[in-house]
Amino acid sequence: MRHPLDIVAMFAALWLLASMMLDAVTPKELTAVMIAVAIGPAIIITAVFYYLRCPRTDFAVMFAALWLISDIAIAFVSPKELPHFLIVLGFVPALLIGSVLYWQRFQRRHEQLPAPSAKRS
Repeated sequence: MRHPLDIVAMFAALWLLASMMLDAVTPKELTAVMIAVAIGPAIIITAVFYYLRCPRTDFAVMFAALWLISDIAIAFVSPKELPHFLIVLGFVPALLIGSVLYWQRFQRRHEQLPAPSAKRS
């Protein structure tokens, strides 16, 4: 069973880790505190959906959307222009999850096709 304090500790650690990692790859003018404020709401919303046991596919899509929103928020609070690879990094989860969902749909469609029947003479 998921205990609320375990979820809080896990997502607080992820929030701190993400803030510090993004601080290392962003310009010096953008501090870890500014990044933490920009990604904080997304972390909280993700934690709430995790606590509510959101289905795995819905959780993945929601995570990708919140990651992209956080990337845009970081670009807004940054006093200096972000490198282009950080902008692209915001789209990576959405592209990966979209690709996986499309592939699963493609596989299910081919599994449901009827087998070709032999011609009767």
